[in-house]
Amino acid sequence: MDEKFDCIVIGGGIAGLSAAMILARNNMKFLLIERGEFAGAKNVSGGVLWGSDLAKLVPDYWNEEDAGWERFINHRRLTFLDEQSSFSLDFKSSHFNTPPYSGVVVLRSRFDNWLSSKVQEAIDASDYAMDSFIATNIKVDEIIMENGRAKGIKTGEDEFLADSVIIAEGVNNLLTRQVGLQDDYVPADHMLTGIKEVIRFDQEVLEQKFQLNGRSGMSNEFVGWATDGVEGGGFLYTNKDTISLGLVLGIADMRKKKKSPQDLLNHFKSHPTIADAIKGGEIVEYSAHVVSSGDSRAMPRQLFKDGILIAGEAANLLMNAGKAIQGMDYAMRSGILAAETIIEAKSKEDYSSGTLSAYQKKLDDSYIMKDINGFQDAVHLLHTDVMQQKVPNLLCDFGRQFFTIKNDPTPKSKDMLRSAIKRHSSVWELAKLGFKAGRSL
Repeated sequence: MDEKFDCIVIGGGIAGLSAAMILARNNMKFLLIERGEFAGAKNVSGGVLWGSDLAKLVPDYWNEEDAGWERFINHRRLTFLDEQSSFSLDFKSSHFNTPPYSGVVVLRSRFDNWLSSKVQEAIDASDYAMDSFIATNIKVDEIIMENGRAKGIKTGEDEFLADSVIIAEGVNNLLTRQVGLQDDYVPADHMLTGIKEVIRFDQEVLEQKFQLNGRSGMSNEFVGWATDGVEGGGFLYTNKDTISLGLVLGIADMRKKKKSPQDLLNHFKSHPTIADAIKGGEIVEYSAHVVSSGDSRAMPRQLFKDGILIAGEAANLLMNAGKAIQGMDYAMRSGILAAETIIEAKSKEDYSSGTLSAYQKKLDDSYIMKDINGFQDAVHLLHTDVMQQKVPNLLCDFGRQFFTIKNDPTPKSKDMLRSAIKRHSSVWELAKLGFKAGRSL
């Protein structure tokens, strides 16, 4: 093809689609390439898309009858598990009920396909309705480089030329490494495996089971026994008539302890709390996906190069500091910022790294890098043995004592807590944990 694009976007996930939406609305001529049969076909992840950027891309999305999201979140829960019990921090508030919502649950195959249709609408309304394209079922083999500058892409025998390329290929950083922005695969100790089942219920049963009203939903994260001693945690998100239930597991730790993701998921499902939650449901989907741990050391050394920007999971933009698992919102914002940077470069007719370095500054000034840099200690703290094992065991032990009523004299709460600490930790260890938590959170 002799035609030259302003930008080629590689990847039809949230980062790539968000970039494409901004490009289309600013009358840029672009090509978005997705290797799946449709946007979302290869994306098996799902969870909560936090923040308000979706409302900026699709104003009034909540009024669409067939929008690509499942439920809005108005109920947050963090649960600590030991073998017998669960101890939860639970928060539900009507202030979450007003759109634009602070978080919506999505199943990515459906959501990405819907967002792709919105991008197509933006293309159709642009000056380049006949010259910009979403091309699916195509694998990008190579970024065409000339004197260190991106000139386009190669797919099979075909070449497509462009002034710039946004790499939003996901966590398998093949192209990011090809252009020299990452030396090798990210080490396993910086990566996690997400494993998930989608379990279907009658919608009325699901809403009664999880106390949902209308399109409200719940997010629940789990720490402790869920992973059987492997670094990681569990999650449960309510969809329209299904739940997403799964684990995020440290790859290196899982390999070291010789445990499989499926065995660990079955272990998680056997806990009394989870067994009650999924009773009566039908498994309709099973999937697994590699994700970043949120450790900033996993990020490419630089997210820009002459003619190239890296966005979303390809940049290892993810964080779990204990409050929420954030990744899709980072992908959306980084895609928006990447597109804005390309638009500025187009106005200058300068796609050099000097101009595109503005993208890194935009990221650094955004909540993404402020949070990733500001909460690194919390990310590391969450993955320690104290937080993964001792704290959940201690809390559940205390809970059993506190909530059990016997026909015997009842100990004071402080004595119950002291005995639980003695069995599972020490005052000194918890004091150090509190100090670290205070500094990191």
